[in-house]
Amino acid sequence: MLTLHPQYITDTAGKKLVVLSFNEFENIMEELDELEDIHLYDDAKKEDDGKRILLSDYLKKREVKNV
Repeated sequence: MLTLHPQYITDTAGKKLVVLSFNEFENIMEELDELEDIHLYDDAKKEDDGKRILLSDYLKKREVKNV
């Protein structure tokens, strides 16, 4: 769990804003990136049909396409 120490300010138009330290902001961005990776993994697992090929077969197909 992240520990945050936000400061709340209001601009001249009355809009509320939140100020965080750079380290806190970086930590939030890292957590969001990790969460995105988890969602991508979960999506990939849903689409997995169980079919597998050997790496050597994949590399052979790739070489043929690049020629």
